[in-house]
Amino acid sequence: MAPSLVEAASALGSKLRGANESELTRWRRTFDKYARREVEGVRYLDEESFINAIAPDDNSSKIRRDQYGVLFRVADLSKRGLVSFEDFTVFESLLKRPDADHKIAFTYFDVDGSGTISFDEFKSTFSANIAPDAIPFNFDSDWVKLYIGKTNTLGYVEFTQMMKGLQGERLRQAFRFFDKSGTGYISPQDFQRIIMEIARHKLSDSVLERLPTLCLLSPGQKVSYSECVAFLNVLREMDTVERIIRDAVAKSKDGRIDVDDFLDTASAESRYTMFTPLEANLVWHFASRGTGGRSRLVLDDFRALLDEKWMPPQALEDQQQESSMSTLHTIASKVYGFFLGGIGGGAGAFVVYPIDMVKTRLQNQRSTVVGEVLYKNWLDCCKKIFRNEGGVAGFYKGLLPQLIGVAPEKAIKLTVNDLIRKKMTDPDTGRISLTAELIAGGTAGAMQVVVTNPLEITKIRLQMQGEMLKETGAVSRGAIHVVRQLGLVGLYKGASVCLMRDLPFSMIYFTSYAHLRKDFFGEGKNGYQLTNFQTLLAAGAGGIPAAYLTTPADVVKTRLQTEAKAGYTHYKGVFNAFSVITKEEGVKALFKGGVPRMIRSSPQFAVTLVVYEWLKVHFPYPYGDNIPPPRPSFLSGPEDLTRVRARNALKILLDCHEDFGRTTLRPQGGGGWLAGKPLPKGSQVLA
Repeated sequence: MAPSLVEAASALGSKLRGANESELTRWRRTFDKYARREVEGVRYLDEESFINAIAPDDNSSKIRRDQYGVLFRVADLSKRGLVSFEDFTVFESLLKRPDADHKIAFTYFDVDGSGTISFDEFKSTFSANIAPDAIPFNFDSDWVKLYIGKTNTLGYVEFTQMMKGLQGERLRQAFRFFDKSGTGYISPQDFQRIIMEIARHKLSDSVLERLPTLCLLSPGQKVSYSECVAFLNVLREMDTVERIIRDAVAKSKDGRIDVDDFLDTASAESRYTMFTPLEANLVWHFASRGTGGRSRLVLDDFRALLDEKWMPPQALEDQQQESSMSTLHTIASKVYGFFLGGIGGGAGAFVVYPIDMVKTRLQNQRSTVVGEVLYKNWLDCCKKIFRNEGGVAGFYKGLLPQLIGVAPEKAIKLTVNDLIRKKMTDPDTGRISLTAELIAGGTAGAMQVVVTNPLEITKIRLQMQGEMLKETGAVSRGAIHVVRQLGLVGLYKGASVCLMRDLPFSMIYFTSYAHLRKDFFGEGKNGYQLTNFQTLLAAGAGGIPAAYLTTPADVVKTRLQTEAKAGYTHYKGVFNAFSVITKEEGVKALFKGGVPRMIRSSPQFAVTLVVYEWLKVHFPYPYGDNIPPPRPSFLSGPEDLTRVRARNALKILLDCHEDFGRTTLRPQGGGGWLAGKPLPKGSQVLA
């Protein structure tokens, strides 16, 4: 075993013997899952199964899975083309080191396991792992001699520092190789070849194809050395570039930024200048498709540059080639969604209906009537309804028309709000102004009155029927009787005040709900999606201010739509009702039932969403696969840190050459990386 790996394993020995028993168990489980080769009853990982065991599953990098075979040489301590469980444990232990990526790269070059790398070792390993037709590298250059002369050796620390600057030296030598006349310029095609050899794994195919356009920044259709170095610096600091872009976009009022905004944000977030104007212009050149630094770009414009896995969207004409059956599925899915929303809305209405009953009774109670008021407070109201009106059933009088009306009401409200928000949202930035949000919500609230007013007046008449029956001894009537009694015109009595309630309610609710999701819970930041619990909290909290602030309109609507009893004031209209109530009962009367109304709205929206989301998961639309998935974020999610270190180690080696290691590795299924070395006798592949 190489001494450097012995040290790596022993440094973590105490952890592995004690607190990390669960890790050993996990490593054993992973090993047993992928080990395909068996020699004399002992299982081993060959190259292909080793790659399956250690390569990240998220596919967030452009590095191909077969390239992880380079790391097989580090893990194969016996150098026989097989990795035992003990070897695998040492490799996994190595990945736990904070400097695992550099340690693995060092071990790869430290062929004899001496703990140091000689000049000949570095040269032979480097040369053996790149293709013969690669851009040549001069090992006798002054840069190499400064780090490691022919008689010197590199220790671990010195090696890591040299590797950090190796890509820059590769660029410098490659530039001089193509600039044989010493003009200080190379052709766009030569620049493209250089980047393809030393940084292909860091850039998307779209950017790689457009590398020759860098010549547009200089006169003469050539690429200067300064531009080459600037481009490499941008690649090295891509994580910082992304952070600055995101911060600059977040500060922007319209979600768009130019080069000046980028440089200003970079200066504000650093002690020293982070990027030169040329480097910033390069970022804008590739993000703006060559239109220049004056372009004001949105976050999505930088996707191709920041995400090496980025792929161009499908052509618009391909997206529009939908069959009539696909169109029918689209319409059917919307109808199905409305159906599920109606069930969810009905469930929410059912749960809070008793609270709504109490709210209605309290709002209709007049404090100016001679004698003691019927209900002292909400608790007293609950007791009397339960005692005098048939127990629990008394709290659900008028429920049926409410349930029947909920589905179209929710469908209209949600559909109109979503439609207008979509129309008024900037398609490039994904932002919508506060004014547009209020307009969308207000329009949705206004449109729902068509359904809400007949529903509400029927519900209120039935909810108040218990009091009327007790006082007059009349026979109980159902919803159909109430509808016939009111007629079409009567069903829209109080529609103006219903509009005064629902329009501001939806304005406040939808705007509050959207900002709670985005600003409080952070939806959309780094691709984050809210949990169901967070969605419920946002939905419930958004309904609280909307419900209370619109209570005065709800009180007036209730008074107008309720059959006035003997001794009660008759109102001539909406504004007369506001005036009379304020004059006779005080402003406080306008907020009667405000608390029950808040208590009702919050759980109603919460229950509606819970049921709706549950139905979508357990009873999805049968043809849901035809719906295209949402566009992914170019930020990867949380990853296993050990797998990240393995990938980063491979990146260090790929900085030498994009095809590093492929000339010495056998094709998959060849059994090992040592060319021509046979596998041990008695080995077999396990099914």
